[in-house]
Amino acid sequence: MPGVIMPVVSFENLPDASRVWIFASDRPLTEEGTTTLLKAVEEHLTEWKAHGEPLTVGSQLRDNRFLVIAVDQSVAGATGCSIDGLYRVLQGLEAKIGANLVGGGRVFYRDSHAAVQGTTREQIPVLVGSESITKDTVVFDTSLTDLGAFRSGFEKRAKESWIKPMMGAVAE
Repeated sequence: MPGVIMPVVSFENLPDASRVWIFASDRPLTEEGTTTLLKAVEEHLTEWKAHGEPLTVGSQLRDNRFLVIAVDQSVAGATGCSIDGLYRVLQGLEAKIGANLVGGGRVFYRDSHAAVQGTTREQIPVLVGSESITKDTVVFDTSLTDLGAFRSGFEKRAKESWIKPMMGAVAE
C-alpha cells in the first residue's frame, strides 16, 4: 500500500543512525536452532511496536552466533517497554534453540581457523599467554549501539579493540 511503512525492512537499507542491539550466542546455533530463532524473531519484529507505533526494523544473523537487530528511529524509536518485550522473547527462545542469547560477560573472537569462539574477560590474559589471542586476532564488539558503528567496527584486530588494555605488551 502506498505510504504505509513496513516495519520489517532489509537490514542493509537501514540508515547508519539506526539503534542496534547485538545478541551473541554462547555457542554456534544448530540448523534447527537457527530456523527456530529466525522464525520467532521475524514474527516478533513484524508486530513490534512502541506506544502503538510500528517500528521500522531489520535483523541479521552473523557467523551463526550474532543476532543483530536495528531500529530506524527517525520514524519511531523503541521504548523501554518494547525493548523489554524483545528481551523476553529472546529469553523464551533460549531453551528451544539450546543457546544463551541474553546476558553479557562473554568475549568473542576469531580463532586461527576463523571460527568464532567465546570466552570470559578473565580468560583473556590466559589466551594471550598461550597465543590463542594475538594482537592481530579479530575481536567482536557486542556493545555497539548504532548501526554505523556496527558496520564500521563490529570486527577489529585485538590491538585496535577494546581488549587492548587486557593484553599488556603483546598488543604493541
